[in-house]
Amino acid sequence: VGTGPTTGVVVSEDGYIISSAFNFASKPASILVELPGRKRLAAKLIATDRSKMLTLLKIDAKNLIPIKPASQKSFQVGQWTIAVGRTFEENVPSMSVGILSAVDRIWGKAIQTDCKVSPVNYGGPLLDINGNAMGILVPLSARKQGATAGVEWYDSGIGFAVPMEDIYASLKRLKTGKDLHRGLMGLVRFQSRDALGGKPVLGVIRVESPAEIAGFKKGDLILKLGGKKVFRQADVRHVLGRKYAGDEIEMTVSRKGKQITKKMVLVDVIRPFEAGFLGILPMREGNTNSTSVGVRFVYPNSPAEKAGLKVKDRITTFNGTKIVDTTQLSQMVNKLSPEQKVTLVYRRGKSEKTIELKLGHISNEIPVDLRPVILPLSEDEEKKDAKAPVTNTPKTGRFTAKLPNGEHSYWVFVPDFYNPNYKYTMMVWIHPTNDTMEAAMIKKWKTLCRKKGIIIIAPRATKLSRWPSTDAGFVKEAVEEMKEKYSIDSKRIFLHGYASGGAFAYHLAFKYRDLFRGVCVVDSPITERLLENDSDLPLQFYILTNGKLAQPNRNQIIRMLMGLKRMKYPVIDESFNDRETAYPSDDAVGRMAVWADSLDKI
Repeated sequence: VGTGPTTGVVVSEDGYIISSAFNFASKPASILVELPGRKRLAAKLIATDRSKMLTLLKIDAKNLIPIKPASQKSFQVGQWTIAVGRTFEENVPSMSVGILSAVDRIWGKAIQTDCKVSPVNYGGPLLDINGNAMGILVPLSARKQGATAGVEWYDSGIGFAVPMEDIYASLKRLKTGKDLHRGLMGLVRFQSRDALGGKPVLGVIRVESPAEIAGFKKGDLILKLGGKKVFRQADVRHVLGRKYAGDEIEMTVSRKGKQITKKMVLVDVIRPFEAGFLGILPMREGNTNSTSVGVRFVYPNSPAEKAGLKVKDRITTFNGTKIVDTTQLSQMVNKLSPEQKVTLVYRRGKSEKTIELKLGHISNEIPVDLRPVILPLSEDEEKKDAKAPVTNTPKTGRFTAKLPNGEHSYWVFVPDFYNPNYKYTMMVWIHPTNDTMEAAMIKKWKTLCRKKGIIIIAPRATKLSRWPSTDAGFVKEAVEEMKEKYSIDSKRIFLHGYASGGAFAYHLAFKYRDLFRGVCVVDSPITERLLENDSDLPLQFYILTNGKLAQPNRNQIIRMLMGLKRMKYPVIDESFNDRETAYPSDDAVGRMAVWADSLDKI
């Protein structure tokens, strides 16, 4: 962040000056402005445009000459441009001559020049050959926000300027003393991953955002935004790039062949999604025709406990909707936020009762007193007891499998007495580099797998020395193959990584959000960008850290935990003290198993 002299441009006769926000991000205690031929004057910072990274200053002066803007209609790619700055105390300003390389850059916020642009001339004007201001030079980035975003283009021949006409258009709002922020409508992502050419079909919409309040839904295809036709995702970003929080914008979408037009007011902050919490674990009832959800466990101090729900109660109606199964109830609760009031009907014995309660925050406690589900005997085991012939029994115990292409292998552990009528938890073990830890993992987990109904699948990295990113597809394929062969509860599939394997576990969790519901990692930070929490694809984290882990790694994990919690992910973080580089003790592994057994909490 700049701390020294910088350049500014007069934009009104009564002392308003516009400059780049780069040199004011550190909030200087005092600001002095030196006008040509005049003494220095104290300046006051009035407001900052945090979308286009401009700062408005005010000095006590009159009869100043505002800079004249060049008309954007006259801009032509290839025309001469002059980047000017007066950063140092010299009689002659610094200048760089170039051309206008492009218009409508940084999602419609800026024009581009190949002049040398750097802190030497940030805040100065980009002029045409007639001396009119085409724009104000600022560092900008298409991917990042902030005063220093785009500084990496320093003197590279890629420089940006915010059009002067746009600055004058927003000047009145800046003069009120309130910062301007980019306008957000609450769209987390589109359905297509092609950010530039993909169709603008709405994917995830943030709860209680302008888009949701206006009534837009997942699957809507945007046809018009702000009066302009849009065909690609990039078109949407270009329209929104020019908008500020507080602006009203109209959007037309196509939904099931019908066009729907709604208006919404953009906001500056979209609250991170946080799912509401009822406070129960549902019963696991296999392939039954039940039309309600039984209560297996009630979390202490949860909304459910405070409302009087007890084990074996059956929830029949939620917010006026008849409950068919656990998946339906879970999705309904997950769409709501903490503190929202809900009404549910439950049955206890032959009596039925209606209650109203406020949803809470997802518990960050492991229910250590949770009793394991009593796993029913399979038909094959019953036949064994009756000494009848057994046929088509899926493999159990420890065995090795390969994908159909024969190139990738993985080992599996399936508990004895496997019953296809029960939905099992699946743990996907991501081993550390240079050691699959197969024998140690089976020793640690075998008994817990039998007690709690956990199936382990352990892919082997193509290169044992590291997990190549290309192995992600193979892991996904192996998990899906196991889901086809065995009875797996999709709400209880989790990744478990240790040390260097943890980073790849995080990568898989964010890459295949529709496949995994939990991540349990020991002694490893996330090494890539965190994605936002998603109401449609909930993800829970259990992070364990060895108290003897080296300080730099511990600091990385602490920062990661802060990021996950800031994004409102359900996170349980615990530490254990063991010899350095050791996998956790049996007690800690037992807590992992209980956490995995409670991934389907509602």
